[in-house]
Amino acid sequence: MDISILLYIFVYAFGLCIGSFLNCAVYRLEHKKSLGGRSFCPHCKHTLNWKDLFPIFSFLLLKGKCRYCKKKISWQYPLVEAFTGLIFLFTYIFQFSGFNLFGLVSFGLLLSVYSLLIMIFVYDLKHYIIPDRLLFPAIILSLLYLILNQQLLILSYLLSSLIASGFFFCIFFFSRGQWMGFGDVKLAILMGILLGWPNTFAALFLAFFLGAVIGIALMILQKKGLKSEIPFGPFLITGTFISIFWGEKIVGWYLNFFA
Repeated sequence: MDISILLYIFVYAFGLCIGSFLNCAVYRLEHKKSLGGRSFCPHCKHTLNWKDLFPIFSFLLLKGKCRYCKKKISWQYPLVEAFTGLIFLFTYIFQFSGFNLFGLVSFGLLLSVYSLLIMIFVYDLKHYIIPDRLLFPAIILSLLYLILNQQLLILSYLLSSLIASGFFFCIFFFSRGQWMGFGDVKLAILMGILLGWPNTFAALFLAFFLGAVIGIALMILQKKGLKSEIPFGPFLITGTFISIFWGEKIVGWYLNFFA
């Protein structure tokens, strides 16, 4: 088998394992528990056996139920694992710069930031809150990556961050927090640092477009009303991930479409 295929499999499998850890970390953050100790069922609190901890496969083999209490396991767990695996794989394909100290440190920083973004996605979707204890480390790690890799363009990225966060702050300020939470303002700082310009524009466009489509669909299905609250962070993060890997192509298509 080609060595590159083996590396793809290894990176994806590593992402699955990290995704399993992220699920555990989100649960413990929700319940204000430490990250130490063995994993356990959130329903019956039974300590999980090693056979219960294989990402995705354990969920499928157990048919989505706890081995011990037979309560349903949330689909959050396999979905986060699979999504994290894909993000790690795409990061390796599009952003890995080589098997040297510089390349490995940069890769590690990116994977750490993306892992924190996935946790923010899940937490905001469930609780309508973007925790500072996840967001601030992600911003710091992103700045470190920016300093290592974009020395000549760092001011451009910081300006992009200022414009994006300023845009959201205006919405937050003039709506008095009704249309946009302050957590989204801080998340926009991270988006600008990660994406620069014009990829930040692509991410914002995608976030508003996806938010509108999902919002309309939920109203049609009578899951939400016009005054219902929908967390915007997950849409911003989805737009960010798409723009990280395909932002330049999206911007190019957009400019050619209106040319």
